[in-house]
Amino acid sequence: MGQVLTRLSRLAEAVAAVIMAAMFLTFVLQIAIRYSARLEWIAARFPFLEPTHFGWTLEFCLALWVWLIFWGNAFVVREQDHVTFDIIYNHVRPGIRKCFAIVASVAIAVGLLWSFDPTWDRFHVLRIKKTATLSALFGDWIRMRDIYLIYAVFLIAVALRYIWRAIHVFRNGTDTPMPNSDGRPDE
Repeated sequence: MGQVLTRLSRLAEAVAAVIMAAMFLTFVLQIAIRYSARLEWIAARFPFLEPTHFGWTLEFCLALWVWLIFWGNAFVVREQDHVTFDIIYNHVRPGIRKCFAIVASVAIAVGLLWSFDPTWDRFHVLRIKKTATLSALFGDWIRMRDIYLIYAVFLIAVALRYIWRAIHVFRNGTDTPMPNSDGRPDE
């Protein structure tokens, strides 16, 4: 089981790295086209390099940014990497700390799952809307729903992580760290 989780974790990190690389390359393309189009001799020889033909790059970078944020927070960022306000939590007895952890985990999971239905209703509307410029790159089939679908994945993945955390704390207490994707406890 540990090897499967390790491979899935590495795959999630690889997907995030590919998204970051695509975002960077698109950004570099934006800069190259913007400044090469200003050179008259390049623009005269290569009219397809006009900046108006590359309007999709901005929207593509923004879509990749949305995917990177929600993908990373759903599958790459670990619990200990989040900023926490734990002044009270660290100064109470272990039994109360266990209750705090369970109540907080269940509240987060319930809140995320409760917001899924209104989110899905909004996706129903977004399936109709087209992107402003990405059809130049991907064709007419891509919709706004496809860009924001990662948010639904985020809601479910993070809710499941917090349900797992509540179960782990209930069984083992707060002093036993949750295992990483490689089966070892977090440090």
